[in-house]
Amino acid sequence: MIVQNIALVRQRIAETCKRVGREPQSVRLVAVSKTFGTDQIREALDSGLEDFGENYVQELREKIALSQGRQVRWHFIGHLQSNKVRYIIDSVHLIHSLDSLKLAAEIQKRSEKPIEALIEVHTTDEATKTGVRPEDAMDLVKGVSKFDRIRITGLMTMGPFSDDPNDSRPSFRTLSDLKGTVEAEGIDGVRMDHLSMGMTHDFEVAIEEGATLVRIGTGIFGERKRT
Repeated sequence: MIVQNIALVRQRIAETCKRVGREPQSVRLVAVSKTFGTDQIREALDSGLEDFGENYVQELREKIALSQGRQVRWHFIGHLQSNKVRYIIDSVHLIHSLDSLKLAAEIQKRSEKPIEALIEVHTTDEATKTGVRPEDAMDLVKGVSKFDRIRITGLMTMGPFSDDPNDSRPSFRTLSDLKGTVEAEGIDGVRMDHLSMGMTHDFEVAIEEGATLVRIGTGIFGERKRT
């Protein structure tokens, strides 16, 4: 089932890209594997996926240990606490959720080599979501750009909780507009290669608004068990 789900998601990505005049290769699929086990991850790997997103530090550490020998690019997509940075910093390909100078300083302290990160931007009115407000994002980008072991390569956001994918469009458009604003500043060492936005229910809208990374969990692995 996972293999078929991945094929369907890829097909939908390709169809959406064609509709808006983009190349399917411009959108990378990140499988959100939180709460799922190594058997499911292995099945996804066997289908050709290499990018996996995790939300929790301890769970990520366990999966990294169990997936040794496989080609996996691990993405940390959850809220990252400063005191947990040291546990994952040498193992992740991309941090999607850099949201403060305090966190940046800890990454700078703990990382032995430059690591790529996205600035997380809070684009909804939902208090449960994290990230810097759009109006404060530029100051954070400029502040983080001073750290030589962090490479900002884009922005990340989450749309609102809604059954209607189009409700996410304003959030995604805000992020896309912010990307253009940051690019126009020409900040040394800052690249806007990626917009990480869009999940199972709204990734097609995200692609229409410029997403380069879509984070799909349920659409690949199925519904998560409620605890």
